[in-house]
Formats: sequence, C-alpha cells, structure tokens
Amino acid sequence: MIPKDGFVIAGEETSAFLEEKLAYLGLNRREANEFIMYWLPRMENNPYNFIHFAGKEYEEQAAISVNPKPETIIRVMMLTQALQTNINIPLQDLSSLKKTRKGFTVVEWGGSVIDSIIEKI
Repeated sequence: MIPKDGFVIAGEETSAFLEEKLAYLGLNRREANEFIMYWLPRMENNPYNFIHFAGKEYEEQAAISVNPKPETIIRVMMLTQALQTNINIPLQDLSSLKKTRKGFTVVEWGGSVIDSIIEKI
C-alpha cells in the first residue's frame, strides 16, 4: 500500500508530533511513551519522516477477534519512511481514526517502515 496522504515531519520534531497525534488517536500517556520509545530512535535522526496512520484498510486486512468483546478497540498502525527532503503530500485527516475510551478497552499499536515511491511524488 502506498499512502496518498500523511505528514512530513522534520526528524527533530518527530517526538512532539507523535505525542500530539497518539494522544488524539486515543493512546494514554504510558502507551504513547512505549510507542515513542520504540520508534523515535529509528526516526529522530532522519532529515524528514513521512508518517501515515493506517485506517480501515489495515483493520480489514489484519482483523482481530477479542473475547470478551471490548467496548473500545484502539488500533494505531503507523507507516513511515525516512526522507532526505521535504515533500508536499496532502495532509491526512485523522478524525475517522480518533477513539474515545469507554469501558473495557483493547489497544494495539505498531508500525512499519515502508520503502515506496513517496519521494517521487
């Protein structure tokens, strides 16, 4: 999958960007910290990072079943690619991915480094 939208963030601004977006997507502080501790060392020294958060297509391809059924499922799957230069790409609207916790909540977070044609757009 080659994303058609997303964010291009300077390497040194990646931590603040991830903190803001992960909170918006529904991760609590501890979950966001774990995500950032894993991903930031792979991203902070890049000149730029392309970041896209996968949505329905990912959830359909990687369906999960949890028993007992949770009231809320928060799935954060980040696709990222290191970039040497800043590129223009349409900003991703994350409103359809935003979740509000209610009751028993299952959280899944992950990511994947992509190697696509992003820089040729």
